[in-house]
Amino acid sequence: MEEFIVNQIKYGLKYLPTNLVKSFFIPKTNADVRKIRDKGFLCGVCHPNEDYEQLAAANVGWVRIDIPYPYTDTDGEWSADFLNFKERCRGYVEHGFKIMAVTPYPQSFLDCGHDIRKPGEDRKIAAITCEAVEALRGLVHGLQVANEMGIPRFTHPFTMQEAARFIGVQLQALAAVKGDLLVGYNSAGPQADLHALLRPYYRYMDYVGFDLYVGCFFGYPGFLWMYDALARYLWAMTGKPVLLEEFGYISAGKPKTRAEKQAILRGYGVKSEKDARAHLQTFIDRLPPRIREETLRLYDTDDERYTFLLRGDMRQHIFRELGRFCKVPGMEHTPEGQAKFFETAIPRFYRTPYMAGAIVYCYSDSDRCYVCGQEDCPTETRWGLVTCDGKPKPSYYAVQKAFGAIKQY
Repeated sequence: MEEFIVNQIKYGLKYLPTNLVKSFFIPKTNADVRKIRDKGFLCGVCHPNEDYEQLAAANVGWVRIDIPYPYTDTDGEWSADFLNFKERCRGYVEHGFKIMAVTPYPQSFLDCGHDIRKPGEDRKIAAITCEAVEALRGLVHGLQVANEMGIPRFTHPFTMQEAARFIGVQLQALAAVKGDLLVGYNSAGPQADLHALLRPYYRYMDYVGFDLYVGCFFGYPGFLWMYDALARYLWAMTGKPVLLEEFGYISAGKPKTRAEKQAILRGYGVKSEKDARAHLQTFIDRLPPRIREETLRLYDTDDERYTFLLRGDMRQHIFRELGRFCKVPGMEHTPEGQAKFFETAIPRFYRTPYMAGAIVYCYSDSDRCYVCGQEDCPTETRWGLVTCDGKPKPSYYAVQKAFGAIKQY
């Protein structure tokens, strides 16, 4: 964990201020941007369902979905998951949608014995990705290599240097076989270290992507200008069209009272946060299984584990709340506040000349938080444009209107 923090500070101080200043003095477009924007703006959603008619009615043009690891454990034949994914892609394409496909994460390769840290494995990993892309020819239209390298749950056990190399060797190999596919990668927020380490590979990519959720995490307020600043920084740093690969706003969630928090802590076997620090193993042992397993997988020391659980993003999951200041001013975490977010943000993105598109996270609410496994945790359950049973929320109609007003790719 310390390495991630140190890298963020070191590279952030070196690159963020310089590129933000630089962005005010460079052209707002170039040939790479025009190549994409002349076709239109990429309007998409993550994790769609197969209600093609409802998707199309929302004026969604692209869907963003993850490619499973393509082979069986021995790399001898296509896996059932990959073949099912291919047929799923075919369904979307036959109904007029384009697909932004996310290539397999590092852990998928590690599970099958392919480790970027071992000699010769960089070529093997790149070859597997290219083979999967060839098998999907005509069914996918864009590629995002890996996802949010730098976020521990996606990056572990790689260092940032190893994660950047994992992305870079695939970008380089894909450049020779991609044809008309849009190829790039994404970051979670600024991630200055990742973008700096990938500088030698910029020439192999068509766009640079980022994910940002203002007013939804860490208990802090968010502002729409943060999207502008980050897009401007990436444009100045890379000179590539900027694609917002994930953005969204939670439609439910509020602060817990002090009494409610104390009751939750007692359920975990401690009396207070201070008591949790003093009896950390007792606290961890009683956490929901997903939180417990992730804590033990990612962190080795008590200090790291305590910080992860009660001083960062996981705190929202522990208390199943959104903090009092965790919002965009004027946009409450309600269905109406979520709709207001989209109707305000999407036209703003479209007006940014070097932005190539924006992909909403996500299409449907979830019945359970994928991070902590709890049904009543708002953080990863209420992002959707439709409810769990497919009923449109106010945000569905806000996106429908905003995407409908845009010339689409």
